[in-house]
Parts: sequence; C-alpha cells; structure tokens
Amino acid sequence: MTDSTDTGTAHLPGTGRVAGKVALVTGAARGQGKSHAIRLAEEGADIILFDLCRDIETNGYPLATPRDLEEAALEVEKTGRRAIAAEVDVRDRGALDTAIAAAVSEFGRLDVVVANAGICPLGDGPVEAFADAFDVDLVGATNTIHASLPHLTAGASIIATGSVAALLAAGSQGGPSGAGGAGYVLAKEMLTTYIHRIARVLAPKSIRANIIHPTNVNTPMLQSGPMYRQFRPDLADPGPDDVTAAFASLQSMPDVPWIEPADVSDTVVYLASSESRYITGLDLTIDAGATLGRGGR
Repeated sequence: MTDSTDTGTAHLPGTGRVAGKVALVTGAARGQGKSHAIRLAEEGADIILFDLCRDIETNGYPLATPRDLEEAALEVEKTGRRAIAAEVDVRDRGALDTAIAAAVSEFGRLDVVVANAGICPLGDGPVEAFADAFDVDLVGATNTIHASLPHLTAGASIIATGSVAALLAAGSQGGPSGAGGAGYVLAKEMLTTYIHRIARVLAPKSIRANIIHPTNVNTPMLQSGPMYRQFRPDLADPGPDDVTAAFASLQSMPDVPWIEPADVSDTVVYLASSESRYITGLDLTIDAGATLGRGGR
C-alpha cells in the first residue's frame, strides 16, 4: 500500500550508491514517495518530485497538499541534492510529457523512474471509485513510465509500487472492499503483468524494470478511517487502537502491524543502484511473510 506519516530511520547514512543519477518519483509529496525521494537524495541522486496535490472525490481520505510537496522538496535539498517539484496528475499523459521533458532539460538526464503514485478508495463508494483507482494506480503508472522512456538510456531503472493486498486478493484470500477496492486490486494485478512484459522489451536496451509489493505501510492511506473499517468491519467507527491486532494478523512475522516507508525506500535505492544491475522483471515482496503459502511460497 502506498503513502506516509513517517519516513522512518531504518537505513545507514548515505554512501553515494546512486551518485550522479537523476530520479523521478511520483506521489512524492508524502508517504512512500516522499521517503523514496529523500532516501535517493541521501544516496546522491537529484530528484524530480511529482504529486497531484489535491483530493479525489471518491477517495475517502485526504491526499497530499501543495505544502506537502514543497516540504518534501525542501527535505531533498537539505541532503545537498537538487530538487524539481511540480503538481502533476499522473492520469494526464500530456502533462507528464511536458513536465518530465522540462525537468530533464534542466537536469540533463533521467536514470531512475519510481512510479509510486496511488490511491485506494475503500468501502461503499460510487462505481466511479473503480475508475479513479484504476486510472491512478495503473494508467498513472504506465503514463509515468511511457513519458519517461524517451529520456532513458542503458543502465536506467524503472521501479513500480505494487501491493501485497493485490497479490493476496488474486490468490482468493480476500481483498480491499467496494468498487474502489476492486479497481485497486485490478490495477495492481495488471501493473505486475505490465512490468514483466516491459522488462522483456527493455532488456535488450539494458534498461531494467521491477515491481515492489509492500505489505501494510505506516502511511496516511493505512492510518485512515476507510482502512480501519476494512480491517474491523465489526465496528461502526474503529480507531487506531482497534486495528493494530487486525493489521498484524496479515503478516506471518509476529508483532508487525505495518512496516515503515524507509523499509521500502532501502529496496528502492538498491533497485536504482548498480548493485542490482542484472535484476529485471522481479516481483519483490516486502511483507513480513504476508504472502507465505501463496503460489508455492
């Protein structure tokens, strides 16, 4: 799941693992995206930060604000790296083409694409929630990648944010509720197949594409009323204290209700760096054992 309240501290000081690279991160104003942007900057990359910075009507929790995006860019700059921030809707391919081209013109290159922007509208919302979730989570990710392709060269890395929830739902173990939840699951399932296919297409050009599937991540998406009700449908108005045990029940490792954004960001840095130069088409779960027993695991 995507988005964050805390970037976490579970990483070592930067050692220049992506020094000299330029990385694009969508959904960068907060959550996992903000964490990824800062972590990549700590490791030497200049960062392009895109975010919608306004709410989507069918989504039952507030999204990031322009102030959030501004603060994320400032955090990147505090590392000593450069930042370009723009309010961009990943559903708008033309806007992405223009914004990416402008940023690449200023920075001179693009090496890493983190297609992270996402929403998860849950509960008894309108059928339009299906379309909104699908359009942001799948169309937005593919738009981001396709708009980036003209600027990528050998050694570039594409990293998409998937979802353990979608993997589990695909295995008939339940999934997010309502029309929006169905759109979310379908988008993440199709994004997984898409990454596998585009990895094959890009491999002869030495451009890599991988997808990360996190379990619950400690973000505003998780820490929200709709998500609390998803995990505790037996309560009319569950709060944070009501859901911790339910969150933890998803993971096989004990006492892990969620992971922190930094747990995912460290993997993003690895996939962005030359340490993973021969890794492509990979599904990487960061899930404390949530998917053990699925698909022969």
